[in-house]
Amino acid sequence: MSQGIATENYEFIRQLVYHHSRINLGPDKMGLVRSRVQKRLRALGLADFDSYCRLLDCPSGKEELTALVDVISTNVTQFFREMEHFEFLQNTFLPGYCAARKPSSREPLRVWSAACSSGQEPYSLAILLADFFRREPERPWQIVATDISTRMLEIGRQAIYPGNQIQLPAKDWLSAYFQKGAGSWEGHYRIKSCLRQRVQFRHLNLLQWPYPWREKFDVIFCRNVMIYFDRQTQEQLVSCLSGQLEAAGHLFVGHSESLIGIEHGLKRLRPSIYQKSNAMSRLLPITR
Repeated sequence: MSQGIATENYEFIRQLVYHHSRINLGPDKMGLVRSRVQKRLRALGLADFDSYCRLLDCPSGKEELTALVDVISTNVTQFFREMEHFEFLQNTFLPGYCAARKPSSREPLRVWSAACSSGQEPYSLAILLADFFRREPERPWQIVATDISTRMLEIGRQAIYPGNQIQLPAKDWLSAYFQKGAGSWEGHYRIKSCLRQRVQFRHLNLLQWPYPWREKFDVIFCRNVMIYFDRQTQEQLVSCLSGQLEAAGHLFVGHSESLIGIEHGLKRLRPSIYQKSNAMSRLLPITR
């Protein structure tokens, strides 16, 4: 049975979520929080929100805090979402990267899919890179995919998706990079192992610094994440992401996001696409 959530319980949950993940829940999100947290009440066998808040407030509630952020997080994604970014990679970035770095280089192209949700974004990147580097199979590349949601990461590792959710730019990519399910998995497809092995899924809170990476990245996708943060958090996040970029690295944010008003030191190449330096400016035309 549905029940209301008291203002003091909502405020406690709101502040706890913000402190842990910087997701900024306003007063208009009370209904969303109530409906999603009720799933946790049922799973835990708790009678009300008072009991749930008491659990979160005790030392043994740390694991439940992870589950709370998991259910609160919005996980909207799809294959090749915001296609203009993938077209830029294919037609502009990758040709410039290959011209600047010879195949004999042992350094791999490193890509980070931050806030990867259930894996469609990093696998879209893997498909694009695998297809592009068919012409130069000796080029090494790797993808790291991170998210705060352990539930979404597990879906990404399994790499199984309903067929009606798979929309690809090229028709032959379905047979080239997906296995068709049979029996109880009929109507589903799984990313082939040759691509799954290229994508490393890791649990990571983007707002817990420093990051655990020793190497820097040539490409970072951090899209449709900052819209949930306040301006101070956005500035901190962009600063940390910029620090993880190679000298000529590229940062991709969501089409609905902007770095206007944020000090970042990046060059705007196109809306939602930024470059750390001008080292490859002769290869990458700037659209103003």
